[in-house]
Amino acid sequence: MPIAVDIDVMLARRKMSVGELADRVGITPANLAVLKNGRAKAVRFATLAALCEVLKCQPGDLLRWEAEDMAGEGGDREVSVRGPG
Repeated sequence: MPIAVDIDVMLARRKMSVGELADRVGITPANLAVLKNGRAKAVRFATLAALCEVLKCQPGDLLRWEAEDMAGEGGDREVSVRGPG
């Protein structure tokens, strides 16, 4: 998928665990892992806003576009990540 997710980078910068972030955002650790590992096909703006609020960052700090040939293909599984809202 050409959209890369850099939540790990922000977690490391903020010295925060996945569990703590999931709790503070209001999503399950499993759903956060799906998003973090690039397996999500969609993310709600409310969830993205909550992630940015907790991590004190901009959406572009969490998501970036990569050309298809550069992006690792992880399969075609459709997963939706739901958060607050």
